[in-house]
Amino acid sequence: MNSTIYKVKDIIEKGEDFVSAKIVDSKGSAPRKEGAWMILEKSGDFYGTVGGGILEAKVKEVMQRVMETQKSETQAFHLNREDQNGLDMRCGGDVDVSVEYTDAGGAKKLLDEFDMTGKAFIFGAGHVGLALDPVLRHIGFDTTVIDDRSEYANMERFPFSAIKVIKSYSSAFEGITTDENSYIIIVTRGHAGDYEVLKQSLKTKNAYIGMIGSKKKVAETFKILREKDGFSQEEIDLVYSPVGLPIHAETPEEIAVSIAAEMIKVRAGYV
Repeated sequence: MNSTIYKVKDIIEKGEDFVSAKIVDSKGSAPRKEGAWMILEKSGDFYGTVGGGILEAKVKEVMQRVMETQKSETQAFHLNREDQNGLDMRCGGDVDVSVEYTDAGGAKKLLDEFDMTGKAFIFGAGHVGLALDPVLRHIGFDTTVIDDRSEYANMERFPFSAIKVIKSYSSAFEGITTDENSYIIIVTRGHAGDYEVLKQSLKTKNAYIGMIGSKKKVAETFKILREKDGFSQEEIDLVYSPVGLPIHAETPEEIAVSIAAEMIKVRAGYV
């Protein structure tokens, strides 16, 4: 999911009704999978996407009809042109789309569904953390930034994220609860901080742990975790490090893209 969540929040704050379209089932090589969203405002503006092309045009027609009738619908779309009433999309596949009229009073339930996409805990508010935060928010993660420096972890630098300033990385998870939808990204300013956070991360519930670093640094850290801290190789193998997809990223912004891409892959189940 993308910045559609922020648009929904804006609509709720304005107290307006709206129409949402969500892919609830997807088969074959459809362009978007379950959970893809699109929103129609009273003004007639659309936000988000359920796949583009003819499919999206048809979904928009349904959304406009639901906006007028205020009666929700579920539509099945066949994307193969060989199928009866198929939409002749090259990708093929089938999708079921739930189109719902939502009044201002019932919008909170829909917002709760958006918020289920995952929580990202960024340990390190330096250059990479600063570049990574907005990327993750725009692909549907609630972000929390943790650092031991208030001059880095503050609302001026991260105006849309939760901020947690800690005394030391040795107690990095104090006051933090993670679950199976939590993504931990370790990008502190040094090896010692990365090691401390990783050691604690391995004891948490999570969907993803990623740690920045060179292959040499990563190998040394993993050795300490095995020989000193008693972690098994199976536990260590769950860590994505060096973090991010291998796209030869160099700048903080490029590294942020590589990390976000890896997290999307994990969230989609391609691990």
